[in-house]
Amino acid sequence: MSTYRRVLVLGGARSGKSSIALKIAESASPERTYIATAQAYDEEMRERIAQHRAERDESWRTVDAPFDLVEAVRERTAPGQAVLVDCLTLWLSNIVLAERDPVHEADRLIQAVRDAGGPLILVSNEVGQGIVPATPLGRRFRDEQGRLNQRTAETCDAVVFVAAGCPILLKPAPALQLRLE
Repeated sequence: MSTYRRVLVLGGARSGKSSIALKIAESASPERTYIATAQAYDEEMRERIAQHRAERDESWRTVDAPFDLVEAVRERTAPGQAVLVDCLTLWLSNIVLAERDPVHEADRLIQAVRDAGGPLILVSNEVGQGIVPATPLGRRFRDEQGRLNQRTAETCDAVVFVAAGCPILLKPAPALQLRLE
């Protein structure tokens, strides 16, 4: 982590991406903040939130930011302070369902990621490998999430894809030479 200031950790549901992101953040600094974007709408989500909290020890500070993620990132990123955002997918879902402009909010977030003064680890779901959503809102969300993931990956120094708990480094691509003609 010491060579990468901004890291995007992608994966499918229950792929292990949050656990990998925790390890990256813990290796980055003893001072850590976890920015949670989930909202406890039902019992299942409350259980998931409790499970995620149980994975973190007392060295973590937790900030809830289901909508105001940009402000939370700006206020907490600093040299020597690792910040973990979990996750961009729930944040974007909150934005879309609240009928806020996802493009504008994504622009603001990308600028905050660029401006981050310390280690910043972002977790997001890879949504482009599943079935096509059945509803127009679902398809719109999938498209917005795909664009946000692309922009975040472009902005980050490193991108890790997690499948079955195994991290795969996508960026910088290890020993990969592409020849485009």
